[in-house]
Amino acid sequence: MYRHMTETWQRLLAERPDELKEKLIKWRRGRSVVRVEKPTRIDRARRLGYKAKQGFVVVRVRIPKGGRRFQRPKAGRRQKKMGVVKRKGDISAKEIAISRAKKRFPNLHPIGAYYLAEDGRYYWFEVILVDTHHPAIKADVEMQKKLPK
Repeated sequence: MYRHMTETWQRLLAERPDELKEKLIKWRRGRSVVRVEKPTRIDRARRLGYKAKQGFVVVRVRIPKGGRRFQRPKAGRRQKKMGVVKRKGDISAKEIAISRAKKRFPNLHPIGAYYLAEDGRYYWFEVILVDTHHPAIKADVEMQKKLPK
C-alpha cells in the first residue's frame, strides 16, 4: 500500500505541477517552522517511525537555498553579528531543518526528517518529533527502543 502512496507522490510531482505550485505558494507565505496535523507523505513518515497516536508531532520546516559565501556589509557600521562567519558547509539542509525544529520544540525528540519539495528560493522538509514523556509513548515498547536512554 505504501509503495502505491510513494508512486502517487511521485506522479503528483511529475504530472500535476500546478497543484504542487499552489501548495508551495501557500507554504512560502507562511512561517518557516509550522506544525502540521498529518504528514504530507505518510509513506515516508511511517518508514521513519511515525504512528498516528498522541505524542507524535509533525513539523514542516522551510530552509532557504543558497551557498555558504556571504558578502560582508559594504556600508554603515560593522555589526557584531554580521552573519558572515559560523556558516557551516558540511551540514545538509535536512540536518538544519532538524535543528530548527528542535529549537522551536525543545521538549520533543526528533526521530527523522524527509524531503517534501523545493522551489527557486526554499527547500521544505517535514520533521517527525516525539514527546518522550507522553504516557502513550512510554507504553510503546517499539518506540522506546528507538529513543535515546
